[in-house]
Amino acid sequence: MQEPDNPTIPGPSLLSSGRYIHFGPFRIDQQRQEVTRNGTRLKLQGKVYQTLLTLLEKPGEVVTREELRSRLWPADTHVNYDANVNTTVNKLRIALGDSSDKPLYVETIPRKGYSLLVQPEISNRVGNSHAPQNGAHRAEREASAPRAEFFKFSKSDVWVVLGAIVLILTGMLLGAGIMRFWMSHPSAVSIHSLALVILRLLEKVLL
Repeated sequence: MQEPDNPTIPGPSLLSSGRYIHFGPFRIDQQRQEVTRNGTRLKLQGKVYQTLLTLLEKPGEVVTREELRSRLWPADTHVNYDANVNTTVNKLRIALGDSSDKPLYVETIPRKGYSLLVQPEISNRVGNSHAPQNGAHRAEREASAPRAEFFKFSKSDVWVVLGAIVLILTGMLLGAGIMRFWMSHPSAVSIHSLALVILRLLEKVLL
């Protein structure tokens, strides 16, 4: 029977339905027993890795300390179980970049155990769990591209804009000069003298 390629919601017996487990920036290769974060391999000790898998089997549910004890140590092992469970979970949090005060992945349930805060996916595909987010970023870039193009000018466009600004300033200077001339020589204005004034002003502006 062919194993499914589509992501599956995990459960106690479903971790074996796919090779890869994805949650957040992490990917677990169950065949190689490797955990990577954004492609970088994390070094997890055996019991730390088994603790992670135990939590992944029951996302959102409480995994009791007794469950972890029986999963990590045989019944005839004589150790301080409470201290070792605490140490193992702390090592897992350090590897995931998590914190007991503000947990992102592993939450402590007082006097009971621990709970996985994220919903992992199981798949036979290597695809990074961040692919949807990368797709969202790509969509944002595509949406912002027209806005960037709107403000992008070529050299010829710049010269056209500068030319228009020069013409506007020239017109303003001509108008101001003519008005000042009219006010100082109201009786001496003629078409010939007005043309001479305009020509002189143009020479001053353009030169």
